[in-house]
Amino acid sequence: MNNKPKVAFICVHNSCRSQMAEALGKHFASDVFESFSAGTETKPQINQDAVRLMKKNYNIDMEKTQYSKVINELPEIDVTIKMGCNVICPFLPSKYEEDWGLDDPTGKSDEEFELVIAEIEKKVKELAEKIKAGNLY
Repeated sequence: MNNKPKVAFICVHNSCRSQMAEALGKHFASDVFESFSAGTETKPQINQDAVRLMKKNYNIDMEKTQYSKVINELPEIDVTIKMGCNVICPFLPSKYEEDWGLDDPTGKSDEEFELVIAEIEKKVKELAEKIKAGNLY
């Protein structure tokens, strides 16, 4: 029986930051929590700069393992992480919620993407530590 908490990384389009967070959650914290991502709208494909940089930096091929999905496709979630939508972020019922307030790097330079990716990695690892320590809910 799997009793790891289910963490959902959400933003409106589920095409960039939330997808990278899902991938990094699976990469760095799959022993602590299950990672999902979703939005209120979908895009036909994951942001191609995100795909390219995640492949380059972590050898993760998000296009093979992930796709853009809406929040009603998720299982029951324990922890909701909002990416920082600069609009009304989607609501998802859960036991705990954080807003990471990350800027959307879409259309920006690789350097901007790298900063966001590094911040997501740091926050994913911090979240894993909080969950391991029992400090969320």
